Amino acid sequence: MRLLVVNAGSSSLKLSLLPDDGEPAAATTVERWQGAGHLEPLAEFLGRCGPVDAVGHRVVHGGPRHTAPAPVDDLLVAYLYSISHLAPLHQPRALAGIRAVRDLLGDVPAVACFDTAFHATLPPAARTYAVPREWNARWGLRRYGFHGLSHAHAVRRGAELLGRPPEDLRIVTCHLGAGASLAAVRQGRSVDTTMGFTPLAGLVMNTRPGTLDPGLLLWLLEHGEVPREELADVLEHDAGLRGLSGTSGDLREVLAGRDSGDPACALALDVYLHRLVREAAAMTAATSGLDLLVLTGGVGEHAWQVREALGAGLAHLGVALDPAANRAATGDAEISAPGSAARTVVVTAREDREIRRQVLAALPGTAG
Repeated sequence: MRLLVVNAGSSSLKLSLLPDDGEPAAATTVERWQGAGHLEPLAEFLGRCGPVDAVGHRVVHGGPRHTAPAPVDDLLVAYLYSISHLAPLHQPRALAGIRAVRDLLGDVPAVACFDTAFHATLPPAARTYAVPREWNARWGLRRYGFHGLSHAHAVRRGAELLGRPPEDLRIVTCHLGAGASLAAVRQGRSVDTTMGFTPLAGLVMNTRPGTLDPGLLLWLLEHGEVPREELADVLEHDAGLRGLSGTSGDLREVLAGRDSGDPACALALDVYLHRLVREAAAMTAATSGLDLLVLTGGVGEHAWQVREALGAGLAHLGVALDPAANRAATGDAEISAPGSAARTVVVTAREDREIRRQVLAALPGTAG
């Protein structure tokens, strides 16, 4: 099985070819990808990597209908178009990727793998908003959660590092990158998460604020006279670490500014870490304790300072990090202090491997 993984982001296109061992035989990132009509980079990559047996597409939103990977056909594409308003930055780009690959590969079987699907197991108490039930029914309001492909891989790989099945562990996974979210996993199933109906909720992120008082937003619209379009743009692109620090929002710039004595960067980092520790502790309430803490994503994998602060903030829950292991961690690694009640690991983000697993399960005759 030679699987093409297609990950169309809001501005780039990531492609990788995974043969039977699950490790990329070829990979590329097309920056400033223009969408479905921009076939040249995709055609060039396919020309280099050879034949493809199946395709796995990362799709951010499956809506209320799709809670598991689904073969790509005309009905699925039409449905995904109909829910583009739920993820307006990402859904059209994923659909553009689907169209581009179909144009080039024709009848090669393809499967859509949804970031929201991992959180379809949230219990009603965790997924339901306390608004009039008529609203929830009319508009399908619920906590969807995101980054599900990354969380799913982090759960599997983190448990594997401990030599135990995920079903036996109470796990909190931390996907920390430009976008960031946490998931509470009990008996191998997501039971809570920090993102909600949209990816704006939860943690402070590079350019997103995380959870805000809705009354504050209403006040800005009514009394601050902030235009709705401006408010939407700021919440997506100019809030979070960027808004507080005056930098691009990249955590590396914020850390450098803090270390050079910039008070705005110091406050931005303090807010970021306060929210991270608070939300991670809240996730352990949903799991009824903590056996394993998993960190993944660009920040989770590379920012030892963030891992150190998170470990210190969760010490009362049994988390203790080995300082040397934490600073030296590369790839998949355990960073727990000897004898710590809750284990902590770093896992390289591999959404492509989770997509491969889901494609094999979804296409008849390919599993195993």
